[in-house]
Amino acid sequence: MPEPMNYKLVIFDFDGTLADSFPYFLKTLNVLAEMYQFKKVEPDQVDELRGMHVRQMMKLSGLPAWKMPIVASTFIKMMSRDIDQISLFDGISELLQQLSAHGVQLAIVSSNSESNIRRVLGADNAPLINYYSCGTSVFGKQSKFRKVIKKSGFRPGEILCIGDEVRDIEAAQSEALPFGAVTWGYTRTDALTAYSGITVFHTVADILHTVLPGSQPFQA
Repeated sequence: MPEPMNYKLVIFDFDGTLADSFPYFLKTLNVLAEMYQFKKVEPDQVDELRGMHVRQMMKLSGLPAWKMPIVASTFIKMMSRDIDQISLFDGISELLQQLSAHGVQLAIVSSNSESNIRRVLGADNAPLINYYSCGTSVFGKQSKFRKVIKKSGFRPGEILCIGDEVRDIEAAQSEALPFGAVTWGYTRTDALTAYSGITVFHTVADILHTVLPGSQPFQA
């Protein structure tokens, strides 16, 4: 008999957590910079960028807060056009399927659109998600977490949030939700581990073993 699961609901971020979209983000960022007249990112700035909070990135690039929703909306539309360039990280499909098969409920809270997310997840994975809360503002995750908690009926301690950005950590901690940071996403590991009380996932299999202790590993 497998050991009982630690969490009843896992709330995932999408970009940089489930989907390998950072290369597309970098490629598109300077196109957006030209369109909306903020500073372009030079190749030697990428590592610095990956250590920053979104607000710090906006300050570095000279992007005013009022333009952020417009830029984000355009990015989502561009990704929709180029969706075939975005794929899930290795092992994510197996992770979602195994968690769901063991009765763990799944949610995605993301600033990306539900349509983009469903297309990248594909026909086998999209129906596994019990709650989609998408198209949020860049700083709107806290309220979305609150709504998912209410819909699910689970207590915060029964829910694990997983993401790859500092804003994900801050939104989860504001709702007293346990948080796991993945090291393969948009943000450098050292910027994530600066926050106390979080779990760090170095592999997709680490997530499986945290949520379902004693489960059989899969190749990822």
